Amino acid sequence: MRLGFFLREAFRALSRSAAPSLAAMLTILITALVLGVFIPVVQATTGTANQVRSRVVVDVYVKDGATDAQKNELRQRIAGLPNVKSVQYIPKDQALAQMKKQNAQAFALLGSNPLPDSFRVTPRDPGGVNAISDALNGNPPAAMDDVRNRRHDTDRILSATGLVKLVTAGLAALFLLASIALVANTIRLSIFARRREVEVMRLVGATDWFIRWPFVIEGVVVGLMGGALAVLLLLIGKETFVDPLAHRFALLAAPTTISFTLLAVLLLGACVAVSAVGSGVTLRRFLRV
Repeated sequence: MRLGFFLREAFRALSRSAAPSLAAMLTILITALVLGVFIPVVQATTGTANQVRSRVVVDVYVKDGATDAQKNELRQRIAGLPNVKSVQYIPKDQALAQMKKQNAQAFALLGSNPLPDSFRVTPRDPGGVNAISDALNGNPPAAMDDVRNRRHDTDRILSATGLVKLVTAGLAALFLLASIALVANTIRLSIFARRREVEVMRLVGATDWFIRWPFVIEGVVVGLMGGALAVLLLLIGKETFVDPLAHRFALLAAPTTISFTLLAVLLLGACVAVSAVGSGVTLRRFLRV
């Protein structure tokens, strides 16, 4: 009986303040859409960035004519450096065979093998790969010819993915604050429109929560409607665009992204929580009970 009364009062307040309620619902809808795209994108880009970082290596090229003793000395020197996880020796014949597999036509006319022997060094922490190169270049062993790493390309990729995360997180935070503000404003207008009813209820002895519940339910309904519409739009976008293109783009088919069911539950929970926070802030500030 009391729950039905609270629901009727909440929906009656929504119909009276339709324009502010619609604005709040649309803002929550946009916020949920941004979060719905942001969460899988962050997971996919983070996974891709970690895969790129795991492939960061240092190639140490050996001089032509270096003796086996000098090569062993170079291997021991590399293995003794900090942050070195593994050292793999790649003979020149093996390197040529690998290059021919990648581009056979480019190496078909070669009369001799132009590639040097090399050591491939895998760091424990990809972020410290430059320290390995600096240590070898600072005091080069006799058998070492050159040191190269792919840190520059990796940094560019990580910078790009970091920028995507930062911009999307900023938009999500902005829309989140806007949603709380609009829900709070909607509840405030509803309280102002019903201020005489609230005064009468207080005079007849209504408890604080008996007065508050309709406003709380009003905010939760606004958030739930906005979240439900966002989930519906995300589902349409997933079925229409993402799933058909997943086999073409590795980022869309990333296996580590969140499942859509769990994403929908999180978005609905976040929308209800945001609306509840907006209602609570307004009730605490403007409803004097």
